[in-house]
Amino acid sequence: MTLLRRAARLLSTLLLGLAVLVLLAVTIGPRLLHYRTATMLTASMSPAIESGDVIIDTPLALGDVRVGQVLTYHIPVDDHRVVSHRVIEVQRPGPGIVNIRTQGDANSAPDPWIATLNGKMVWQVRTVVPKAGTAIRALRVPLVHTLLTSAVPVLLLCWLLLSIWRPTRAKPAATVQQANTSEPVGLAEPAQLLTPPAPAV
Repeated sequence: MTLLRRAARLLSTLLLGLAVLVLLAVTIGPRLLHYRTATMLTASMSPAIESGDVIIDTPLALGDVRVGQVLTYHIPVDDHRVVSHRVIEVQRPGPGIVNIRTQGDANSAPDPWIATLNGKMVWQVRTVVPKAGTAIRALRVPLVHTLLTSAVPVLLLCWLLLSIWRPTRAKPAATVQQANTSEPVGLAEPAQLLTPPAPAV
């Protein structure tokens, strides 16, 4: 039973630690480390990026845009949705103006537009977390996000306080062996000799 309790305690600690790490990665990480995450919804970039994978974007200076990079940007047509495709052509018609043509690795033809990148930076795909999109989408649901940002820190604080203030079990008092009060034979004080009373004078 003690082994099962230890295993359950270890598992709960690991799960709590994992939840805290996910919470930090989704809420605080992008603000401190200046990155952002997105879920790939199509297979246009397979096999490098599959549908359901999570991509992590970091900022790239506009002047550093090169052919072969995978950029995340808003397309200039239709619903202006966000895509992450590979740059196949870079045009610089003037100072501070960068136009790109892109194509998905799995697509047979380039994207039917030329995108103009605005500002001083653009988002570049740096790494991919396979099949993590479902978890990220769940974390971004308003109710789940509220629970993670409010309930989880409170639970963590309570868990830490309980682990600090949990009373320790009193150990059973050690049995004190009673000393043998009987004196061993041969060590007793010699008996005093009785002398007869002196005769009366």
